[in-house]
Amino acid sequence: MESSHWPLPGLRLRTPDLLLRPTTEADLPAVVATLWPDVARNPQLPRFPGLDERANRAVSAHQSYWQSVGNWSVDGWRLDFVVVVGERIVGVQSLEGQDFPVLRTVDSASHLAGDVRGRGWGKQARRAVLALAFGPLRAEYAITSAWQHNAASLGVSRALGYRPNGESRHRSDSGLGAETMVHLRLPRADWEATGQAVSIEISGFERCRPLFGL
Repeated sequence: MESSHWPLPGLRLRTPDLLLRPTTEADLPAVVATLWPDVARNPQLPRFPGLDERANRAVSAHQSYWQSVGNWSVDGWRLDFVVVVGERIVGVQSLEGQDFPVLRTVDSASHLAGDVRGRGWGKQARRAVLALAFGPLRAEYAITSAWQHNAASLGVSRALGYRPNGESRHRSDSGLGAETMVHLRLPRADWEATGQAVSIEISGFERCRPLFGL
């Protein structure tokens, strides 16, 4: 719930089909329901041997939310939006800035429930946070990464104008072996040249501005 001291819940991003609003604690059960088995877990969060994989994912979703709120600062923040269609939460789209006042670079991550994929909503959700990043936040670059086998995520990034930015090797989600992570980057000039911010409506940002050091 929005308060006079924490205005982020009042931020809204609207696309032709979607509403994006910052996640609240009350949204967590619905967020957990979107965590299909192929959604990657945050490797920085702990696993609990006494819980099965589904329960571990649910715990991680709660910890990730509390971590994002509790660790927020001007220098390092992560804003998790729920992606809403009608009255249903169908996924999460995140925007993150580390050392943002200096680097002016944002990262992103997302997932959608398996039964709503293939409708272009993932691309719309990314466009929405990029409009926020390159608009009110005045970012200069957006970066993103995906496993080499995640063709859907990489396809969204490339369609939005991201360019190759190298590769790296990491321990796989299963914890067994290593996989290749593909990195991409989108400069401000390339984003502005696409004109893709035109159909995105942003409201409720002005009260949030001090939280980003702006």
